[in-house]
Amino acid sequence: MADVSDPAIDAAYQDVRSDKTDTNWVLLDYESDRSDKLQVTGTGSGGLDELREALDDGKASFAYARVSYANDVESTREKFILVVWIGPQCKVMRKAKISVHVADVKQILRVHSIEVAAREKDDLNEKPIVLRLRKAGGASYDGI
Repeated sequence: MADVSDPAIDAAYQDVRSDKTDTNWVLLDYESDRSDKLQVTGTGSGGLDELREALDDGKASFAYARVSYANDVESTREKFILVVWIGPQCKVMRKAKISVHVADVKQILRVHSIEVAAREKDDLNEKPIVLRLRKAGGASYDGI
């Protein structure tokens, strides 16, 4: 089991969800290579581009992000995504554990439209994620 008991995790999650702050992502990493305790290692307001830069190729991490996109000139939508990051140089044992730990993380990062499995930073490019969000959103009159 992953240890998600740190109150800072829920506080950061609530901060991303709040309309009163500019924070639009939070990154959770393990305390150490041998630990199963997660902690907040970054937050930001620069969207997926900034989140991508915060990811470490040698780590497995979880991230929660708010993604805003326009349906037309008159409306925008905000959806939330859960990112499961396994960097290309992540150790084998950590890779094995993360698939089990995602269930524990979902207990605290509860509300999200889609889950994004990212193995390289390009997996967090905004355009394909927005396309997936539109498809997951139900009725689409854009022909998507």
